[in-house]
Amino acid sequence: MFQVTTILPSDPNGDVPRKENGAIDYSQDFFKRPAFMTVSGQLAVENYCCSLSNVYTFGPTFRAEESNTTRHLAEFWMIEPELAFADLEMDMRCAEDYVVFCVKYLLERNPADMAYLDSLHPGSLKRCNDCLAKGFYRLSYTEAVELLADHVKTGKVGKNLGHDFEEMKIEWGMDLGSEHEKYITQFAFDPPGPVIVYNYPAALKSFYMRANEDGKTCAAMDVLVPGVGELIGGSQREERIDVLEKKMAEAGLNKEDYWWYLDLRRYGSVKHSGFGLGFERLILFTTGVENIRDVIPFPRYPGHADF
Repeated sequence: MFQVTTILPSDPNGDVPRKENGAIDYSQDFFKRPAFMTVSGQLAVENYCCSLSNVYTFGPTFRAEESNTTRHLAEFWMIEPELAFADLEMDMRCAEDYVVFCVKYLLERNPADMAYLDSLHPGSLKRCNDCLAKGFYRLSYTEAVELLADHVKTGKVGKNLGHDFEEMKIEWGMDLGSEHEKYITQFAFDPPGPVIVYNYPAALKSFYMRANEDGKTCAAMDVLVPGVGELIGGSQREERIDVLEKKMAEAGLNKEDYWWYLDLRRYGSVKHSGFGLGFERLILFTTGVENIRDVIPFPRYPGHADF
């Protein structure tokens, strides 16, 4: 589901305008209505894509999850291309080409810096070079689950091989955890490298991702990279208004709030796709730094917003 976080003023002194029943009086609020912080500019940039063809945004995005891992922040920067006349296959190719371009640019333009970073984080330079050596591996979600299940079944887990699973129950429909992403990117293939997993169960993904004909999966993809896990998440967008409205209803969304988004389909549309790349995670992947809080000037995360 498309997540939002309500911006409500704190009320330490009881000075928030309220109605007689105690509810917040939004008529006196800045926007005269409840306002929200979005986790993505994607829905809005689809408007530009349908008008101008290939576009992108680059700006801060927000998460309100209680997550204190080395890969998560409450505020981070994301690059979000949106491609007109593009299906999932073209979306995956663009995502791969973009990562390869960034890595190649770093290696060619900043060899001394990259060598220094490799001295601090051994293996980071090899990881970058391996990324350029061959194309990204690809697995459907179903194939990924089968690979993980086979790994458990063959008894390779629990033998101190560096890729044990805490979650031993592997079944179709489960969300892939960081331990599964680590195994897929660092141990499942030789040589290890980035892996694109695609065609996820629709129940795991957002309402705007195009439903596949099998009725179970959607045209979504994630780019997983060694040392980080998910670097990119993307999909082909649902352009069929009847399907989109049905999925919105199932997600409990009020379609009146998305009238402008539905209008992109109501009066004729175009097949389009896009993805989001976490900029700080790209830095983690290329530099070998292990904690995302070390690659952003002002790290904000649950319980920490002092700047």
